[in-house]
Amino acid sequence: MNKFWIILFHTYLNKLKSKSFIITTAITVLLIIGVSHLQNIIKFFDREGSSTQIAVIDETNELYHPLLDHLEFVEDDLALTLYENSMEDLEEEVKSGEFDGALILSYNASGLPEAVYKANSITNTDTTFPLQNAIQQLKVTIATSQIGLTDTEIGQLYEPVTFDMIALEENAKTEEELNSARGLVYIILFMIYIAVIMYANMIAMEVATEKSSRVMEILISSVSPIYQMFGKILGIALLSMTQFTILILVGYQSIKSNLSNMENGMFQYLGFEHLPVSTIVYAIIFFLLGYFLFATLAAVLGSLVSRIEDVQQMITPMTLLIVLAFMIAMFGLSNPDNSFITVTSFIPFFAPMIMFLRVGMLSIPGWEIALGIGILVGTIILLALFGARVYKGGVLLYGKSSSFKDIKQAINVTKK
Repeated sequence: MNKFWIILFHTYLNKLKSKSFIITTAITVLLIIGVSHLQNIIKFFDREGSSTQIAVIDETNELYHPLLDHLEFVEDDLALTLYENSMEDLEEEVKSGEFDGALILSYNASGLPEAVYKANSITNTDTTFPLQNAIQQLKVTIATSQIGLTDTEIGQLYEPVTFDMIALEENAKTEEELNSARGLVYIILFMIYIAVIMYANMIAMEVATEKSSRVMEILISSVSPIYQMFGKILGIALLSMTQFTILILVGYQSIKSNLSNMENGMFQYLGFEHLPVSTIVYAIIFFLLGYFLFATLAAVLGSLVSRIEDVQQMITPMTLLIVLAFMIAMFGLSNPDNSFITVTSFIPFFAPMIMFLRVGMLSIPGWEIALGIGILVGTIILLALFGARVYKGGVLLYGKSSSFKDIKQAINVTKK
């Protein structure tokens, strides 16, 4: 048993000290910090031009000031200036950079506002959308006044419709809880997806590397192949826990220190304000179960190849299973109680993502969660027992890999 621990910690420490692990972790940490401080970064690069300068030619002599009033409620980073010279002069000033854009206001045949916007580039939607929205509101205001609506009637027209959603099932999540859970589940699903692909591939490469260098022939003479397989799986599991612990701590501190700038935009849907403990617990459970399921399979497949170049080809079917599970989970985010989602959540290779999706988004019976976890645990045990036999013979196979036909040959080797 001591040899098992030696392999486990050797695998863990060897990968922990590797340049690839350090560089990958450092880059990911920087990305997390960058995303959580994205608003500050954007403001930093935009500080030279505090506002977008727009010159306005008002051919109606009536629309400029009402537009300013409407724009005040839409966007405060646009500075409008009434321009008195000719259009040709204005276009030259826009080209030279004196103004960021030119807006020409006029009436159409129905007496309603219309506009033309000119700029060196029209790709900046942060400028065009607020202008378009403000002019649209101005148009509606003028149109409603033309048909004789009072200010009270106009206010009633724009008042949002009341549309409450109430779940009748007992313990069902409210609309607010569901919106928060959707963003949080998406993040954790993405973490499971990346981790399973990355670390399972690492295990397969580790086995194939030792085998291709003939180190395996020395190892199996002193250590059981079974100890080798599970030692590598658990060693890289510790590595993944170490890396994710670092990333989660950095992410938590970064988000906590910048929470005031993350209240709006996409961050309001990520569920940072309401973080259910049960969701975290189930995320850890299904993350570990998914890892051990695919890690065992990756170790078996890695033992069947004799060259590192063949690893990707051998594990491609496994990778496609993970991708398919992630795609199904993405569909389930908008419709988690779909029958297809329910059925696939009990399929072992899909369960880590899809059962967790259902647990995070729905209030499902406890027996379904227990059954899903039981199916995963049972599949891992069966795969480990079968994989141990294949691994034991697979590490002794050399020559060109013939894909899954080698599994039978590997099992036959263990019988000799």
